[in-house]
Amino acid sequence: MRFISSNDGTKIAVYDYHPQGRETVFLVHGWPLSHKMYEYQIELLLRYGYRVVAVDLRGFGRSDTPAGGYGYDQMAADLYCVIRGLRLSRFTLAGFSMGGAIVLRYMRLYKGYGVKKLILLAAAAPSWTQRPGFPYGLTREYVDQLICQASTDRPQLAYTFSHEQLFAIPQSEAAKNWFEDIALSASGVGTVRAAISLRDEDGRADLAAVRVPTVILHGAKDVVVSDDLAQAQHRGIRGSRLFTLENSGHGIVYDELEAFNRIFLAAVQDKEGTM
Repeated sequence: MRFISSNDGTKIAVYDYHPQGRETVFLVHGWPLSHKMYEYQIELLLRYGYRVVAVDLRGFGRSDTPAGGYGYDQMAADLYCVIRGLRLSRFTLAGFSMGGAIVLRYMRLYKGYGVKKLILLAAAAPSWTQRPGFPYGLTREYVDQLICQASTDRPQLAYTFSHEQLFAIPQSEAAKNWFEDIALSASGVGTVRAAISLRDEDGRADLAAVRVPTVILHGAKDVVVSDDLAQAQHRGIRGSRLFTLENSGHGIVYDELEAFNRIFLAAVQDKEGTM
């Protein structure tokens, strides 16, 4: 692990596995987790010889927790600083949930610098909340309740998220506790400020800026990011391919682990016939 400073001085924790790998996959986690959510995908990719780069977003994991800078523009700038710092090029960029919205913002603001392929995983995009002209996603009032809970009882928020909302398939208590621990490793500041961005950010303009092959993976039983959002991504990103895991919830990277890893690896490898 190393730190790379962003443009505002915030130190971003960067995990660079197998730097000599022939191709690179860059993983961006979601709210309120960290790079640890990708444990089983990192192992898979390393087994196939890939270089894997993962980050903890500001306010999460081991990255700095500044008072501000939790809007998508700044967090996309954080990614750009890491990408430039590691001199990455022609890599696959993958983002889960809020991380999916952030990588889409990166694609627009930085014209997809260095990216050859995009993978969106249960992405909270283009807008996590309903707004004029976009009647999909969660209500603003519901997310306000989440923000209030994050500000007053974050342990309960982490418990509810990991034990009741993340998975559609019954998982072991140990697995749910593990995701709860990851959520609690986030800072309170990052959890609250990023939730405000999830509520307020409108990324509809980001979709049309994507000019690389894009794969969208979504769980049919996701109660955090509705299927309407996956469909909006598919419509808005020209040439994108949408794959639905019928028994998965929001925790798509773990709910149907074997099926997800098979599709995810095929997307990385461009093996459409095995997806």
